[in-house]
Amino acid sequence: MAQLQISNLDFTYEGSSDPVFEDLSVMIDTSWKLGLIGRNGKGKTTLLRLLMGCYEYRGSIQRPTEFDYFPYEVRPEDLEKTAAELAERWKPAVEFWQISVQMNLIGMDQECLFRPFGTLSHGERTRVMLAVLFADENEFLLIDEPTNHLDSSAREIVKNYLAGKKGFLLVSHDRDLLDAVVDHVLVLNRKTVEVQAGNFTSWWENKEKNDAFALAENEKHKREIKKLHAAAERSAGWAEKNESTKIGFDPVKEPERNISTRSYIGAKTKKMQSRVKSFENRIEREIEEKEGLLSDIEQVKDLKIEPLSHHKELLIHADRMTLDYGESSPIVCNLSFEVRRGERVVLAGANGSGKSSIIAAILAAAGAGMEDEVRACPNVCGTLETASGMVISYVNQDTSFLKGVLRAFCRERKLSESTLFAVLRHLDFERTQFGKDMREFSEGQKKKVLVAASLITPAHLYIWDEPLNFIDVFSRMQIEKMIKNFEPTMLLVEHDVRFREEVATKIVNL
Repeated sequence: MAQLQISNLDFTYEGSSDPVFEDLSVMIDTSWKLGLIGRNGKGKTTLLRLLMGCYEYRGSIQRPTEFDYFPYEVRPEDLEKTAAELAERWKPAVEFWQISVQMNLIGMDQECLFRPFGTLSHGERTRVMLAVLFADENEFLLIDEPTNHLDSSAREIVKNYLAGKKGFLLVSHDRDLLDAVVDHVLVLNRKTVEVQAGNFTSWWENKEKNDAFALAENEKHKREIKKLHAAAERSAGWAEKNESTKIGFDPVKEPERNISTRSYIGAKTKKMQSRVKSFENRIEREIEEKEGLLSDIEQVKDLKIEPLSHHKELLIHADRMTLDYGESSPIVCNLSFEVRRGERVVLAGANGSGKSSIIAAILAAAGAGMEDEVRACPNVCGTLETASGMVISYVNQDTSFLKGVLRAFCRERKLSESTLFAVLRHLDFERTQFGKDMREFSEGQKKKVLVAASLITPAHLYIWDEPLNFIDVFSRMQIEKMIKNFEPTMLLVEHDVRFREEVATKIVNL
């Protein structure tokens, strides 16, 4: 057991005026299974890279052990090399038998180590990297979103594997994964940092209780401040009125007064003014106690969507549909399914089972005009029919095409700039981000741009291909709530188990 201590850490990216961390201090036990939670753009990946020594910073990081980082760098030329060859660069100190042990634990055939890395699926690459990562048991491991782009079965394998490990810091927005594998959480709140024992659900339950208490305390202080202000104003009015009677009086109307009464009135006025000062001091104390109560509360605003209503109930009809790209074997074979108005249909299946190909075929059949954003359209055999005149709003799983500032993005897509900015603010975008090139955004922020653009586009059908990759857990719950409230017709590809349970009305298993 060793302690990783971060003290007074300050970090700002070169050329940026927005600090990522200011005076960050935290202590971590390197035997923990630690989950790192925070909004997109809060610096989770940056913190991992700071721990790896990738950037210069102010403050101190006391490292009691060596670190290693997932995912490993894979250069274009590495795709021709075998995983065994790459492991020698990634982890030069370990022996092959140590990697073999981890390959068995993560359910991988060792044959995968001797295939060109580029021939492995996303799931296979992830599992090979994790096997190499955990081959040395004397390191504290930094794991950055290992389940992105993985299908449900691969996620389950990774979840079970990590559940048997310890001594790592895991960045993930997958609630199911966090609940299954971590025993502590490190939370980057809006203003503070906290470490708490437990998993995501236990932390979230505590947060909801703490937020409710903070809101109640805030309301109590607001009421007390209002009362004190009213009392101070009354006392000030009395003092001012009393002071005005100190000089001059009518002996006929006030026969009991004389010149010596003046000192009595002055003393009484002074006492009233002292009471006003006391009220003001109490007001200041109440304000001080009130300040900071709501600083870490996630004031999540409800999202809205305005779906169009198509005159037909059946929007997509596929019957014994087969898709191929001119190869010997089809990608999808004899698939039949329907999407009716008001349904949220989820396409589920392993990576490579043809989910994105089905979406590409539907977009082409509907004449959605999104050829630049989707892969090559497959050949279609069998029946694929879409309702005529149907408007589709599409979210691509790929964000690499996003570049330039948001205003240019709005002009290109004919979107209302003010409306898009408002939705992004609801998704916790800082105003300072609006003038930046989108290439500087985190992956989660890029995905939020695509989701926000879809939300403000009225459509009969919303097709979202892995919309939640990299998106923080708070925004995921916002999107879930919006879908349940407005019930748009949707065709989704999403591997987040909790999200599917919340929103799907039908699942098509491939």
